[in-house]
Amino acid sequence: MNRFVAVERALRSAAPHLLPTAVRDALRAGYGVLDSELLMADYGMAVLQPVPDSPGPGEPVPLHGSTEGRAFGSQDPVLEKAVDGRVRAHLPVTVRGDRLGVLTVTLASVEEAQAGLPELAELAGVLGHEMTVAERDTDVYHQARRRDRLTLAAEMQWQLLPARSCTRPEYALGAQLEPAYAIFGDNFDWSTSADRLLLYITNGMGEGIDASLLTNLGINALRNARRAGIPIADQAALADQAIYAHYRGQEYLSVLMIDLELSTGLMRVVDAGSPQMLRLRERTVTAVDFEAQLPLGMFEETDYTAQEFQLVPGDRLVFVSDGVHGVAGPGGERYGERALARAINSTRLLPAADMPGAVLRELTGHRGSPDPDDDALVACLDWFGTTEEAQA
Repeated sequence: MNRFVAVERALRSAAPHLLPTAVRDALRAGYGVLDSELLMADYGMAVLQPVPDSPGPGEPVPLHGSTEGRAFGSQDPVLEKAVDGRVRAHLPVTVRGDRLGVLTVTLASVEEAQAGLPELAELAGVLGHEMTVAERDTDVYHQARRRDRLTLAAEMQWQLLPARSCTRPEYALGAQLEPAYAIFGDNFDWSTSADRLLLYITNGMGEGIDASLLTNLGINALRNARRAGIPIADQAALADQAIYAHYRGQEYLSVLMIDLELSTGLMRVVDAGSPQMLRLRERTVTAVDFEAQLPLGMFEETDYTAQEFQLVPGDRLVFVSDGVHGVAGPGGERYGERALARAINSTRLLPAADMPGAVLRELTGHRGSPDPDDDALVACLDWFGTTEEAQA
């Protein structure tokens, strides 16, 4: 049995909570690795948290300004020489574009590291897949992601999310929520198939558990309708009925719904509330306005219609909740479209997965306080074109 297959089998047969130990033992036997450490990005995307082999806190590594963070951000392996001649290889742990963390392995020499680097980098991806499956059966990796305790509302919201980023040949997608450890009602959801990407940006009313319960009902109603295979306008109508039946118009959910046809770049959009969409095309940022329709659950049996919008390769779409475009600075001035356009332009070279966090950091500077008064959500979609266009 070759060594790559041996490590892969060891990971697949390991107990869910013992993956860090299993990967260390298998890499020692197969690749001469002296030591390894698994780090996971925290919910706030500020640090990489060590996953301990036994209960107890580890020392976090800053995501910005560290060698491990450089590997995470670039999504390429990074070699780091130690004073004793050993080499640490920092390997991104990523699953279909969803960046989970970094696997750091220590080898005896540069030659050993360079010889094994391609297979070690691929095995880090295998580890990511196994962690994703293992999370159904253990809390170890959920616990490793958090620097602080999540509020119950935030716990519910994070469990509702699909991932924080994903990539395909046609597009790259990333999103981030703030405050990561105390979010209320903002949320995002997406689903991809052979020919479509469906994306939902939501902004629920209220605070705390009430806001989280409303968003949970709305997202699951939309998923139920989506999985029945019906168009987004009808999805909105069915979710609207579900929310109204429970809240009788006292609570409602703002949502921007996107159905992107991957073969053409044609989007069908239902704009039912406050989330906004901006387009960056050739360094020009434009706010895209759609026909405003009622938020979900405001009235009984509301009808919704979808509008069309055409993308061209190279377009970047940015989606924000009102906790971004409506946030006020210390003097009362609103962040607004102009400041948001500047932020979008200044981050245009960042990948879609990194862009939301960069905008939220700039928003913190405008607000003048690290603690927001409202949820803030930024999502970024880069459109590369159809498969043929993306490969051209």
